[in-house]
Amino acid sequence: MNLNGKTALVTGATRGIGKGIATTLAKAGANIAFTFVSSVEKAKAFENELAELGVKAKGYQSNAADFSEADKLVDDVVKEFGSLDVLVNNAGITRDTLLMRMSEQQWDEVLDTNLKSAFALTKAAMRPMMKAKSGSIVNITSVVGVTGNAGQANYAASKAGMIGLTKSVAKELGSRNIRCNAIAPGFIETEMTEALTPEVKAEWIKGIPLKRGGSPADVANCVLFLASDASAYISGQTINVCGGMVM
Repeated sequence: MNLNGKTALVTGATRGIGKGIATTLAKAGANIAFTFVSSVEKAKAFENELAELGVKAKGYQSNAADFSEADKLVDDVVKEFGSLDVLVNNAGITRDTLLMRMSEQQWDEVLDTNLKSAFALTKAAMRPMMKAKSGSIVNITSVVGVTGNAGQANYAASKAGMIGLTKSVAKELGSRNIRCNAIAPGFIETEMTEALTPEVKAEWIKGIPLKRGGSPADVANCVLFLASDASAYISGQTINVCGGMVM
């Protein structure tokens, strides 16, 4: 699973799962372009971390849900790195509340960040990938997109939409040697889950056959497989990385 000489663009990569993905791909030899929303200082620090692994790395402050920004981002990455071989649509947010209390704004924010950004960036990345007749797109969805979840109608809808997008892109672009797959993480221990009480964590873990939460590395290793030539005949699939929570 060697990515030497390849360029990967990872959205939302300055923390959690996204950071784990970018780091793992860099360790495999990929040059890394990544997006962030607000913290320039944090992005610069991560650039330096990645550079210490011996690869080229650059962060881009971008709202990928905006079509013009997505186009500019891909153009800038190709200009800076020379190619775009792997796209990882990882950026995501939650605005959890019961449907009866959910506002239109809470719905739109989640759908825009999670689903529209994947659509916009995939559409933009198609051009250089089609020209190269090669590429791997990996969409980070969620087991919630498979099962649904009370209090997360907006999040579940966005993640289920990513699965449908994945299957459609795989069918449309397969003839150009561009693959598209999705990964559905389960309970992954990140900065976000640190806010949960021990009781809530224990309740989650009770429903996981492996009896533990996952790590960003568990997701990142699956991304590496799908980004590499080791998965050259895999496309249109959704892989649950969830310790057996969803089967």
